[in-house]
Amino acid sequence: MKTRKLRDLTVSAVGMGCMGFSHGYGACPPESESIRLMRSAYEDYGCTLFDTAEVYAAYENEILVGKALKPIRDKIVLCTKFMPELFLPGQEIPEGKTSRKGLRNAVEGSLKHLQTDHIDLYYEHRVPPNRDVAEVATWMGELIREGKILAWGVSEATPEQIRRAHAVTPLTAVQSEYSIMERKVEAEVLPLCRELNIGFVAYSPMAGGFLSGKYTSQTKFEGDDVRRVITRFDPKNMDANQALLDLIKKFAADKNVTPAQISLAWMMCKNDFVVPIPGMRRDERLKENFGAADVNLTVDELAELEAALSKITIHGDRKDTDIQKLGTVKAISVH
Repeated sequence: MKTRKLRDLTVSAVGMGCMGFSHGYGACPPESESIRLMRSAYEDYGCTLFDTAEVYAAYENEILVGKALKPIRDKIVLCTKFMPELFLPGQEIPEGKTSRKGLRNAVEGSLKHLQTDHIDLYYEHRVPPNRDVAEVATWMGELIREGKILAWGVSEATPEQIRRAHAVTPLTAVQSEYSIMERKVEAEVLPLCRELNIGFVAYSPMAGGFLSGKYTSQTKFEGDDVRRVITRFDPKNMDANQALLDLIKKFAADKNVTPAQISLAWMMCKNDFVVPIPGMRRDERLKENFGAADVNLTVDELAELEAALSKITIHGDRKDTDIQKLGTVKAISVH
């Protein structure tokens, strides 16, 4: 597979978001199947970027990812995240999690779960608005110097937080939601990342699978499936967004590729420092999503697609506060 740079880290052009192997999108594959798919991503397609977080199913996803990738650990880039203001079992310390000791406690836990002696890219999962991100940047710098992590990043940070953090300990990546349906980062965050030579990792690049065209307003989402509370999956919004799918399907047919591949190629062709990390739990999805790295959209094709997109209104959105209403730590899905 083609590669890209997240600052100094070289990674595959398309990475793998691993959350869905443990929760968040309905019934999960058996553990053995999840492990097989993760290893296939590397062995059969050259994927080297794997993303998890301590909060995904309350450590379970980290443990699963660590088990799956242990045989190829020295060949891949392993990313995880700590959630600064959410306590998971074993993290209740007097100093609080948004402290130097709390961060070290979190990273040691992730190292244990992932069965590794270092984390390649360690994110602050959300940046609390009432905390100085420079403090965390200082502590991350210490962890980098000690070799416990190789690089660090922030998730869903504001431009001001990105600048503040980067000035203390340079950021390798910013991870935020980004797709044809969710483009708010294009206003300030992406230009800032380009300016500061910070990579950008796009979570939910398929808008929870909507852009694949494989779901309809009749689809039922059950259990801990986060799409139960994401308003773009409301049946009325799904019908209203059909115009977007029709547009993507037209471009896909013209290129002899799939709508999913157009959706991923769209963001990769716009910015060479953007790396999408779609979730995928079937062999067909691995082939499709990783194949998007080879889909090229010309300048004229991008301009035509952008012009058409500008005429379409997106109905519904995604809100963390709504997702967390699913009720338990195990069901939290903040990407």
